[in-house]
Amino acid sequence: MKIKQTIEKVPGGLMVVPLMLGALLNTIDQLQVGFIVSMLKALGAAPNAAGNYAMLEIGGFTTQLFKTGALTLIALFLFSAGSQMNFRVGGKAMKKGALITAAKYFTGFGVGALFGVFFDPFNGLLGLSSMVIIAAMTNSNGGMYAALTGQYGNRSDVGAVAILSLNDGPFFTLMALGMMGTSFPVISFLAVLLPIAIGMLLGNLDEDIRDFLKPGETLPIPFFAFALGAGMNFMNFFNPDVVGAGLLLGFLTTALTGFTGILVLKLFREKSQIAGVAEASTAGNAAATPAAIAAAAAVAAQSGQMSPEMAQKFQDLVEIATAQISIATLTTAILTPIAVIMWDKHQRSKGIIGTEDI
Repeated sequence: MKIKQTIEKVPGGLMVVPLMLGALLNTIDQLQVGFIVSMLKALGAAPNAAGNYAMLEIGGFTTQLFKTGALTLIALFLFSAGSQMNFRVGGKAMKKGALITAAKYFTGFGVGALFGVFFDPFNGLLGLSSMVIIAAMTNSNGGMYAALTGQYGNRSDVGAVAILSLNDGPFFTLMALGMMGTSFPVISFLAVLLPIAIGMLLGNLDEDIRDFLKPGETLPIPFFAFALGAGMNFMNFFNPDVVGAGLLLGFLTTALTGFTGILVLKLFREKSQIAGVAEASTAGNAAATPAAIAAAAAVAAQSGQMSPEMAQKFQDLVEIATAQISIATLTTAILTPIAVIMWDKHQRSKGIIGTEDI
């Protein structure tokens, strides 16, 4: 059976498919289907806090891994991703990576901030929030970038991925929310950044550690995706507002971050702008950001630097924001390659060959 190959045919499949499967099983648990409840009772399962019988809440390792383990698995992912962030790249690659990362970050931050001015920052147009806009628009699909620049770009485009990997995880989103006036204490930033920083330190000190941790960039993804889904209702993926919001978010990500990526590379006299367009996507792992932000908000509330009511608002966003980002991931996985192909044709018509080291 080619289960993994089939899943990987879906854009962002390692994240999206387990997420939806977890949501499906959680929805079945919420429906309290008669024969399932009877089976669980016969097996000696205990009811959960709400008095219901749930397949994902039978206790032990099953509940810890498939229901409540998302944050621990996300932390492992961030640690492993940090270990792969290598700053020893060529000067041109570093320049491109820094320019594109900055362009993508400030575009996402700017759109999220403007959205908060014109709409409710927690539940605005189509149920979008400033947080979900920033999370989706500032985080990019590194695998897609590497594949697209490998085919349509040059060596420095490909090498820039070492800098672009800095946008993996929730730290940029947390920083943007802080700049917008949300009161996250320093400890909240450290709580998110520390696993990344320790992983980065170890990975740069020892190549063997980097190689050892490399599988951790992908291995935890389907597990924390399933656990995130296990806190969602599957019907969210059929909610017209959620679908509409996800599609809009995906379109804005490709159009706006692609445009600013092109613009900044042109301003700094780069002949080819393929790298700027190739970065105009949303990573599947961005769907983990809302849960991480909610966890940081809980830390802030415990320290007294954020009201419990505000922290609860971030917690309430997790389910819908995760679904919206998942749909945006699928959308950009289709739009970004099309945009790269179109821009490559445009450049070639002007005599610029993106694959040449210029």
